[in-house]
Amino acid sequence: MEEFHKVRRLPPYVFEQVNRLKASARAGGADIIDLGMGNPDLPTPKAIVDKLCEVVQDPRTHRYSSSKGIPGLRRAQAAYYARRFGVKLNPETQVVATLGSKEGFANMAQAITAPGDVVLCPNPTYPIHAFGFLMAGGVIRSITVEPDESFFPPLERAVRHSIPKPLALILNYPSNPTAQVATLDFYRDVVAFAKKHDIIVLSDLAYSEIYFDGPPPPSVLEVPGAIDVTVEFTSMSKTFSMPGWRMGFAVGNERLIAALTRVKSYLDYGAFTPIQVAATHALNGDGSDIEEVRNVYKRRRDVLVESFGKAGFEVPPPAATMFAWAKIPEIFRHLGSLEFSKLLVEKADVAVAPGVGFGEQGDDFVRIALVENEHRIRQAARNIKRFLSSADETMHNVVSLSAHR
Repeated sequence: MEEFHKVRRLPPYVFEQVNRLKASARAGGADIIDLGMGNPDLPTPKAIVDKLCEVVQDPRTHRYSSSKGIPGLRRAQAAYYARRFGVKLNPETQVVATLGSKEGFANMAQAITAPGDVVLCPNPTYPIHAFGFLMAGGVIRSITVEPDESFFPPLERAVRHSIPKPLALILNYPSNPTAQVATLDFYRDVVAFAKKHDIIVLSDLAYSEIYFDGPPPPSVLEVPGAIDVTVEFTSMSKTFSMPGWRMGFAVGNERLIAALTRVKSYLDYGAFTPIQVAATHALNGDGSDIEEVRNVYKRRRDVLVESFGKAGFEVPPPAATMFAWAKIPEIFRHLGSLEFSKLLVEKADVAVAPGVGFGEQGDDFVRIALVENEHRIRQAARNIKRFLSSADETMHNVVSLSAHR
C-alpha cells in the first residue's frame, strides 16, 4: 500500500539503523558502551521524587490535569526566568507547560504553519526543529548553525528569494548537536532582523543550564522587545535529570502562546498533576540540584576529551550541552557518519549518533553523549584506540556507499 502523505515526507530515521545494530550486538553478548542517545543516566534528585510520592497519595490529583499547566507551575517558571535571565513574564498569558520541549515545538508548528510556509532552520540541528514543520505542511530552508556574522547573509537571501516570505526562524543555542553557544549581541541582531522582516523567532533553550566554560548562556528574551516576535522552549529533562517525566515549557509572545495553548487543549490534558507539582518544587529550589548535574557533565566532558584524544580521536571540548560534536577521523571520513557509526558498534563496542541524522551538513561528524560514567567513557576510549590502531586492516574490505552510486 502507498505510504500516507505525512509519513512519506519524512526521511528514513537513520538512528534506527544504529539502534538495530546495537540491539543485535547486545543480543550476541557484546557490552556496548552507549554514547548515542542523549538519555540522561543521572537519577532525578531525591527531593523531587519525594514530592511526587507525597502528592500522588492524594486521590484528587489522579483526575485530569490542566493542559496549560497548573497555576503554581506556570508561576514557578516565570519566577525562574526572572531570576536566571531578568525576564519578566505573565504566567497567565506568556507561559504554557508542555510535555517536554519536543512536544511543545511540534505543536507550535501545528499551530502556526499553513501548507507551503517557509521556515528557516539550522543545519545540522535537532530533528524535531525541521520535521515538526514538515509534518505540519511547511517547507524547510536550511541555514548555517554558526552564531556569528556568517549567520545573516543566508537569512537575507532567504527573505529575497523565498516565496512565500519565511514565516519563522529557528534558533537552538546551546546547540544540539554542535554544542555552540550564542551571545546576547548575536540575539540582538537576530531580533532586529526578525522585526525588520516580520518573522517569528522560535528558540530552543533546552540546554541553558548545562554549560562549562564562560558565562551562562543567555535567553533571546533578554533582548528588549524580543517578546514581540519570540517564543522560547525549555525542558526539565536535562536540567533536573527528568527525561521520562516529560515536562517542559514555552514562554514568550502572548499571541503565539495562545495559539499553542489552543492547539494543546484539543490534544492533551497535560502532564499528571503530581508530576507538575514536583516540577514546581524543583523550579522553586535553591539551584543546588542544577549545579550538581552540571558538575557531573563537566567531569565527564573532561574525561572524554582527554581519553579520546589520547586514543587518536580528537574531540573538541564542548562549552555547553551534554554532547560533544567530533569530526570523523580522516581515514574513515569518506564513509560518512552512518557507516562510521556502524563500524564503531561492530569493531569497538561503542555507540554514537551519526551526524547525518541531524542534517546533511553533519555527515562529517558524530555526536557523542555524556551519558555514561567516567569509567565507561575511559573504556570506550580504550576500545576506540584498539579499533583505530587496526584501521588499515579494518578498512581493507570496507567500501563507501558512494562507490555503488
